Amino acid sequence: MSSISRQGRGFRAGYAFLYLAFLYVPVLFLPLFSFNESIYIAFPIEGWTVRWYGTLLEDERLHEALRNSLEIALISSTLATGLAIFAAKAFTRYRYRGQRPTLGVVMLPMVLPEIIVGVSLLILLNQIGLGLGTHSVVIGHTLICLPFAIAVLMSRMEGFDRNLEEASLDLGEGAVATFFRVTLPLILPGVVASLLLTFTISFDEFIIAFFLSATDTTLPVFIWSQLRFPQRLPTVLALGACILVVSAVLVVAAEWIRRRGQVRAGPGMWS
Repeated sequence: MSSISRQGRGFRAGYAFLYLAFLYVPVLFLPLFSFNESIYIAFPIEGWTVRWYGTLLEDERLHEALRNSLEIALISSTLATGLAIFAAKAFTRYRYRGQRPTLGVVMLPMVLPEIIVGVSLLILLNQIGLGLGTHSVVIGHTLICLPFAIAVLMSRMEGFDRNLEEASLDLGEGAVATFFRVTLPLILPGVVASLLLTFTISFDEFIIAFFLSATDTTLPVFIWSQLRFPQRLPTVLALGACILVVSAVLVVAAEWIRRRGQVRAGPGMWS
């Protein structure tokens, strides 16, 4: 039995290794070739250089696209997290008829093809006269970020003692004061994790931004436009390497903050 158990563990470890290698080894070629002297992606590497990273500081169009992406990601993540706080509170605190179908509908953008969402929003926004631009991308990104924010905050709100809110209400505090003085401090790690995660999702999103951005180009759309020019490819690789590192750091930080908040709010905290 023990040998079978060891074989099972070995198989799972091997499978996990191959799966992770399949996912991440191709991605590692991006930063590798960003240091290549040649503009062509091919082995052997002709030489090592960092000059492609220097060109990132000289491209004004890139800087404008970066500003647009940062602005959109900041607004979208804030809106999505703010809406998710109330949605997650409703889904975890109350029980009502049709709750599960409602939650399924709210979480639907997480699994819908983004091209369908992008085309649908393109038609809708034009029909109601809102037009395209930064505001339309914010609407689209808030829509797709909301389910992720709700998932993070629901896991956080299910992890602390609800009696603290009831005690605050019994002591004379109103619902608003209880939220800001009791609930919000307790769910703050989840809020921060949600902000970081949704910021990353919005910043990296391409398809919806492509359909809705008009002339206000975001960074992923700018990168896509540069791929038509072979001489711009090394700069794109350098930019992609920077985005890869920043995105990985934000996602890891969001998960670390979320898990740390869950540990601190465990049952033993209030005993």
